[in-house]
Amino acid sequence: MQFIHTHMLWSLLLLPLLVAAYVWLLRRKRQQVVVFSGVSWILQNMALPSPWRRHVPPALIGLAVALLLLASARPMARVTLPADYMTLIMAMDVSRSMLAEDVDPSRIKAAQKAAKEFLQDLPRNVRVGIVSFAGNAQVVQHVSQDKEELVAAIDRFQLQRGTATGSGLLLALSTLRPEAAIDLEAALYTPNPFGYNPQGNQGSGGAQSLDAKPKPAERPPEPPGSYKGGAIVLLTDGRRTTGPDPLVAAQKAADLGVRVYTVGFGTPNGFIPGYEGYSFFTQVDEETLKRIAKITEADYFKAGSADDLKQVYKHLSTQFTLEKRDTEITALLSGLALLLVLLAIFLSALWFKITPQNSFKSAT
Repeated sequence: MQFIHTHMLWSLLLLPLLVAAYVWLLRRKRQQVVVFSGVSWILQNMALPSPWRRHVPPALIGLAVALLLLASARPMARVTLPADYMTLIMAMDVSRSMLAEDVDPSRIKAAQKAAKEFLQDLPRNVRVGIVSFAGNAQVVQHVSQDKEELVAAIDRFQLQRGTATGSGLLLALSTLRPEAAIDLEAALYTPNPFGYNPQGNQGSGGAQSLDAKPKPAERPPEPPGSYKGGAIVLLTDGRRTTGPDPLVAAQKAADLGVRVYTVGFGTPNGFIPGYEGYSFFTQVDEETLKRIAKITEADYFKAGSADDLKQVYKHLSTQFTLEKRDTEITALLSGLALLLVLLAIFLSALWFKITPQNSFKSAT
């Protein structure tokens, strides 16, 4: 739990003073009772309820005061609340390895079916865009709420050679956050995107091409996972064979605060039988997918079957419907304090009520 006004926590030191004052009043009352005659003391105590009941209402009042003092510091807690309007980008691998039949009827067919069911389960406040990647990446469906368009886009997948995981991730990131103005041409078609130069030189002669685009102003990095407007789901069944390094792309996503949930699909023994005269094995690069998820403050999921993939998507749908975020709970504590005060009043009236008849008898 965090507090906006931490200096107000010093007010909690008033609680020991309240307890001390209550104890002092109890002792003072006992001293006053002693001066009465024995008969009077017995008559007064015969009408009193159980001793422990005397302390319950004051204890509730004290607890209510403690909650109000705590509320004055404006506490914030991480609670699970309905997610706001958000955008989800699905980046799906359509490389030839998706023809593997270790998942019935094949990886691509199972992935398409699970993805379409996932789309149907999403709430209306989630918009979706779809990016496919193999040797290169392309947007097969721009961000939309029309689930029929999204399903049709998934049905249009065509398998290609290669696995450019980094390209798919960068295109998905650019689709999700177009205001970031990611230079896709430089990122996708140069071996060194984002200006990373391990040797610290400017090239062979240090000259710059006349056709070179001016470098855009760098955005200050955002905390990883801080972007609440959307997320990326990256599904692949193999390892990168071309394109930019997916870990560099993941760091770019982290700098924009975007979470990338990764899904490794397939079994370790998956293979494509008899494709172009060859049979070859395909294996998920789990280590890279785990690192992508870790860099972006997201989660990695392993799906070895069609049912596993459905469960992954089902879990993800709850992730995007409900989210954990820091929320001020001052009103909650104040309301709880009010309930405690009302409960103390109710118990006092129930246990210590004095009827007019009893008042008359005591007066005579």
